[in-house]
Amino acid sequence: MADRETRPTTVWSRPERGARGPAPERSRTQITAAALALADAEGLAAVSMRALAQRLGTGPASLYRYVGSRDELLDLMADAVAGELDLSGATGGDWLDDLVGLALQSRDAHVRHPWLADLNDRRGEVLGPHAIDYLDHALGILAPAPGTAGEKLEAIGLLGGLAVLFARREAAATPTGDPSAGDPAARAAHLAAVAAEGRHPHLLAALTAAGAPPPADRDALFVRLLRRLLPAMLGQGES
Repeated sequence: MADRETRPTTVWSRPERGARGPAPERSRTQITAAALALADAEGLAAVSMRALAQRLGTGPASLYRYVGSRDELLDLMADAVAGELDLSGATGGDWLDDLVGLALQSRDAHVRHPWLADLNDRRGEVLGPHAIDYLDHALGILAPAPGTAGEKLEAIGLLGGLAVLFARREAAATPTGDPSAGDPAARAAHLAAVAAEGRHPHLLAALTAAGAPPPADRDALFVRLLRRLLPAMLGQGES
């Protein structure tokens, strides 16, 4: 029981390499970078210890001296992406502007690595050092904002959820079959035609009142939603 209680719970809780054995040939950082490249090129399902070893020109057994399991490798990959975000900017200005900027970075990271959302869905909340830095930075941005600590953590969670949603929508916007599938104008025209049939009076009234939709701009929509939702979550109302 004592061994189980003191056993490190994450890959970051123990030294990168044991003291015994031959000199290390590579680092966790190098292994993680190779895994990221593999996932970007072929998808998350392609990332296995065997495939990664082949990519690195070594045997799978050698990788286990650095990473205990595929799950640990996935944890390292997720945290490496968190490390791509630039947290060097000073906080203390307009908290909403700063937080929206952080959200745009997060969304862009998910666009660059479309497998990341599925990875986070599977692995749960395993926070590595870069992810903890991100969380602390976001809380620093929110220090002058209204709201309780719990509400601020919920707002950061919403930020991440919207980043994932918009990244997935951007990935889905590339048509693979129907040429109109990724065309916002075609979708709007279809919705207007259905509403005009008269079987959906509430939809017709809403579309009539809204008028012509603005040009499709996912960045603008993303920012607009954040600027409405985040202050409301923190008890400030619309900004």
